[in-house]
Amino acid sequence: MVDRIMTVNAYTTFDLLDGRVEGHGFEEDAMAVLNVSAPRKDPDHVTLQLEMDNTQLSAVTPHADEVTLSAAQARELAAELEEYAQQVEDAQE
Repeated sequence: MVDRIMTVNAYTTFDLLDGRVEGHGFEEDAMAVLNVSAPRKDPDHVTLQLEMDNTQLSAVTPHADEVTLSAAQARELAAELEEYAQQVEDAQE
């Protein structure tokens, strides 16, 4: 990915995931970067960031999306991910 908005390095949670952008009248696939982080000093939230490879998209301008979660919200998301991961594993067995 060139012209990234997010900083991507060895600490980035996931890089080069399969992503999809969907909107009214369009749908495009692109590589994506997904990162989870918290402030280093006095963390008071968890940040979830997503950026699609803008070289593979024509329907949206280059951007990165970010969501701020409380600790409780981050745990709820983690529990949902665990539940759905288990469903996928069960279906593949």
